Amino acid sequence: MKLIIINGPNLNLLGKREPEIYGSKTFEKFFKELQLKYKEVEISYFQSNIEGEIIDKLHEVGFDCDGIILNAAAYTHTSVGIGDAVKGITTPVVEVHISNIHAREEFRQHSYISPNASGVLFGFGLKGYDLAIQSFL
Repeated sequence: MKLIIINGPNLNLLGKREPEIYGSKTFEKFFKELQLKYKEVEISYFQSNIEGEIIDKLHEVGFDCDGIILNAAAYTHTSVGIGDAVKGITTPVVEVHISNIHAREEFRQHSYISPNASGVLFGFGLKGYDLAIQSFL
């Protein structure tokens, strides 16, 4: 099984940025824990603060891996392009958000990705990524 986690803007600041919302663990450390936990799964990771790079990565992997775990972060609520990219690929996508987006600002409660995702997880902290991996097994 081949999965990829794609993270959007500012998620490179996990562990530093708003720890009361996002926790104090860096994503790199958490990613290594996931790789150790799921040794039978080939898990890769990509992060970008640039919308076009996220779209390019979805196009690149969206036809030949078994699953995509996508946290488009703020682009979730603004990017028709990322929503269209998810719609245009054949690999199933699970949308993940660390925080409960429905308990936050109103603009964060709309997703351009959800209508085209095979599932959505939010509000479970980093555990949401773990749950997303389990959904593909």
